[in-house]
Amino acid sequence: MSTIDQVKKRFHIEIDNEETFLQTDFINGFAYPNLPVILDIRPDLVTTNYTWGFLPSWAKDKDFRKNTLNARIETIDEKASFKDSTEKRCLIIATAYYEWRWHDEKGKSKQKYQINSQDEEIFTFAGLYNTWTEPSTGQQFNTYTMLTTEANEVMQYVHNYKKRMPILLNKNDEASWLDHSVAVSEFAYPYEAKIIALESN
Repeated sequence: MSTIDQVKKRFHIEIDNEETFLQTDFINGFAYPNLPVILDIRPDLVTTNYTWGFLPSWAKDKDFRKNTLNARIETIDEKASFKDSTEKRCLIIATAYYEWRWHDEKGKSKQKYQINSQDEEIFTFAGLYNTWTEPSTGQQFNTYTMLTTEANEVMQYVHNYKKRMPILLNKNDEASWLDHSVAVSEFAYPYEAKIIALESN
């Protein structure tokens, strides 16, 4: 993850709470971290209080989010978890992500790859967000999910068992993703950004 100053310069906006801005080279989605995001309702601000792992309003507890780290863009209008939030769009800020290429059909032998944008050191993924209220306590949690699409040529090689990839946005399309007049389907493959995949330790 880039530094706070680099993110400010990249987006020309402020950060709501620099003390909670997560800066790390590796993120485990199942730790449900708070990653910096930009919301459609506040495109002038990077917010740091949204947790990875989407919780729809009807979720009974936080355990549900283990199933909603990602959402397939092709079916979000059909899935109960996401269909009420397709117009709650956000940008998820990153500098790289990791994926595994399997060498056998069960993934017992695999190679890790680091994926970067060829154009931008700091880039964004397309996401959806929601605020969930815990039934037993009334406490509110801000949550989001990362949208995925069919893999392009590079990711078909790397993510060779499911052949999916997160929707990495071109810089010029970030405002369009936050614009509700632009259909979500416009960002499904064959939409793609230029990426590079390198073997990683």
